[in-house]
Amino acid sequence: MTDSAQPGTAEAPREAATHCPYCALQCGMTLHHAEGRVEVRPRQFPTNRGGLCQKGWTAAELLDHPERLTTPLLRDPASGELRPASWDAALTRITDGIRDIQTRHGRDAVAVFGGGGLTNEKAYALGKFARVALGTRNIDYNGRFCMSSAAAAGIRAFGIDRGLPFPLADLGRADTLLLVGANPAETMPPLMRYLTEQRDAGGELIVIDPRVTATARAATRHLQPLPGTDLAVANALLHIALTEGWVDHDYVAARTTGFDAVRRVVAGYWPALVERLTGVPVADLEATARALGTAGRVVILTARGAEQHAKGVDTVTGYVNLALALGLPGRPGSGYGCLTGQGNGQGGREHGQKADQLPGYRRIDDPAAREHVAGVWGVPADDLPGPGVSAYELLDALGTPDGPKALLVLGSNPVVSAPRATRIEARLRSLDLLVVSDFVLSETAAIADVVLPTAQWAEEDGTMTNLEGRVLRRRALREPPPGVRTDLAVLTELAERLGSPGRFSADPRTVFDELRRASAGGPADYAGVTWERVDAQDGVFWPCPSVDRPDTPRLFADRFPTPDGRARFHPVEHRPAAEEVCPDYPLYLTTGRVLAQYQSGAQTRRIAPLRTAAPGVFVELHPDLADRLGIADGDELRVTSRRGELLAPARLTPTIRPDTVFAPFHWAGTARANSLTNDALDPTSRMPEFKVCAVRVEKAGPVVTADGTEKVG
Repeated sequence: MTDSAQPGTAEAPREAATHCPYCALQCGMTLHHAEGRVEVRPRQFPTNRGGLCQKGWTAAELLDHPERLTTPLLRDPASGELRPASWDAALTRITDGIRDIQTRHGRDAVAVFGGGGLTNEKAYALGKFARVALGTRNIDYNGRFCMSSAAAAGIRAFGIDRGLPFPLADLGRADTLLLVGANPAETMPPLMRYLTEQRDAGGELIVIDPRVTATARAATRHLQPLPGTDLAVANALLHIALTEGWVDHDYVAARTTGFDAVRRVVAGYWPALVERLTGVPVADLEATARALGTAGRVVILTARGAEQHAKGVDTVTGYVNLALALGLPGRPGSGYGCLTGQGNGQGGREHGQKADQLPGYRRIDDPAAREHVAGVWGVPADDLPGPGVSAYELLDALGTPDGPKALLVLGSNPVVSAPRATRIEARLRSLDLLVVSDFVLSETAAIADVVLPTAQWAEEDGTMTNLEGRVLRRRALREPPPGVRTDLAVLTELAERLGSPGRFSADPRTVFDELRRASAGGPADYAGVTWERVDAQDGVFWPCPSVDRPDTPRLFADRFPTPDGRARFHPVEHRPAAEEVCPDYPLYLTTGRVLAQYQSGAQTRRIAPLRTAAPGVFVELHPDLADRLGIADGDELRVTSRRGELLAPARLTPTIRPDTVFAPFHWAGTARANSLTNDALDPTSRMPEFKVCAVRVEKAGPVVTADGTEKVG
C-alpha cells in the first residue's frame, strides 16, 4: 500500500475494480483508497480467481514512490544534467526538434518505440501518431522481443494470432498438458492453480526446459534439452506419433493442408538421433509422445524459452505441427496456445504500433486495409507511410547516417531489455533527440534529452487484452498527481503543435470507439466490443464484429481463418543456435525471469519487498561445472560473450545442465544480462536470439569502486 493524499486531508473512501499492471494474466484486483492510502485487495475474476502474486500485492507502492516523476525534465546543454522544466518548455523542445530533424533528414528521421504494457488505446494512438502526425514508417515496440515468433507461427498455420484460442480454464481440464519453455510458477504464479487442478484430476503435466524450474518441479515429467534444441524435440515427438499410429488422419485430411511434406521431414528425426542432438533420453521422448498421443484432452503451450531464438518461428511451428497432427486445435478442451508475456502483449500487437501493421491486425501494405484505416483517420491513404523495420533493426540504426536521428519512447526501457544492450545504449546516446515518457527515471530515461512524467495504471481508464484474447477494463482510482499527464494527452498536444491532419483525443473512451471502427473487419475485430459490454461480461473475447453478436472465447471450432478454412502444416528442420560454443566461449548462457522482478526491473526494483526477495543478479551454474572452474557459491563471476560482460555472484545448483549457465535479465549496468545476448534475428519474426549464446565464465578480477578503491571479487 502507499500514501496518496496530502497530510491532514480527508477523503471519502473509494474503490476501483481493475487489473494488475504486470503480466498478461491480467489478474483482477480492487484498489481501495481511504485515509490517504491505496490498498490492493484480491478480486474474483475468471483468470486469477482471487489470487495475486507478490508483484500484484505490492503494485500500489509505486503510485507515490519517492522516485516518482512529477515534472518534465530537460537536459541542460551546459551541464549535461537533466533539470526540471515546464510542460510548455518540454513540448516546445520536442516539436522544435522534430521539425528541425525532419526538415533536414526527412520524415523517417524521427522514430517511435512503444511497449507491450500500453493500453489498447495508447498503442492505437501511438501508431496513429507515428503515421499521421509524424508521417514516419519507423515505429516498432518491445513486444517484438516477446511474442513475435509465436505470432508469426500462428498466422502462417492458423491464419490468426491469438495467444490462447480457448479460455484459460481449459488448462485445468487437460488430461495431458505440455509446457515448452514456460515457467509460470515464477512468471505468472496465479496460473499455477490451473496446473494444480490439472494434476489433482489425474492429468499429466510435462515441462520442457533446460533448467529444473519451480514449474518443472511440479511436473510429472521434465525434459531437460540443450538450449536451442526444442525444435528437434518437437520433430521427434511427431516422428514417434506417426510410428505408433497416434496421428489423427481423419482430422488431418478434413481440416489441414501440407502434412505430407512434414511427414517426410520428421521421418529423419529418430529418437536416438534426437537424444544425441538434445540430451533428452529416448525413453522420455517416447513417454511424452505416448502421453500426448493417447490422452483424451491435450493442450500444448509454448513460451519465451522456445520462442526467443533465431529459429523461434520454426520451433513454434514444430509444436503447432504436432498439435495439428494429433487433431487438437478447435477440439473442446484441447489445442495449441502460447503464454503471452507482457500485460498487453496481445492487444499491444493488434492495433498499430508494429512496424508492418495497422489497427485490427491489418497489414500496412494491404491497399484495402490502408483505405479503410485512412478513412477512419480522415487522411488520404497515399499519405500513410509503408512498413518500417523491426525493433532491433530500428534501435541498431539510431544515429547512423541513414537511420533515425530522433526517437520517442513510451512504455519501454531498451537500455536494459534490448539484446546486445551495450551497442543499443550507444545508439540511443548518439541521437540528436531522445524523448522518454515514463513515471520513474528508467535507465533509458536517464540518458534522454526530454523526460515526460506520465500517469500510472491506477490513474487512467482504458482497456487491455489478456493472454486469452479477453478485452478487459482498466479503471482509474484517482487523478494523476499535479504536473503529471497521460500519454494520450501528451500525444494529442504534440499532434496539435505539429499541425497534424486528422483528429486526436486525450479521452480514452473516445479513442477506444475510434479503435473499434478502425479494427472493424480486420482479423482482430473489436467493432462489437464496448466498455459497457466488457463490464457486463467480465471481458469480451475478440473477434467480436458486432454488438448484436456473441464474442469468441474459442476459435477454430468449424474452420480456420484462412482462405480455404484449413490450417497449414509447414515442414521445419532443426538447425544449431546462431552461436555455438567453442574453446574461447565453451558454455551456453540462457536468460529469464525471477518471481519477484518483472521485465527490465524499472518498476519492481523500486519496491522494497520485491527488492528484498530478489536483490540482484546472479549466475546459476551446476556444481560439477563450478568444481571444474574452481568456483565456490557466492564467488563474484565475470561472464563474457563476444558482445560484452556481466558481473554477478555465483549460485550453485544441480537444477541446471552442466554445460549451461543462467542469468536473470532484470538489472542494469555491470549486472545487465543483455550485454551478453545475441542480436541474431529470426528471418520471419525478427526476434533476437535472447535464449542462447556462447560465453565463458571465470572469477572476477579486481573491481574499482566509485570512490576509487579496489574491491576484489
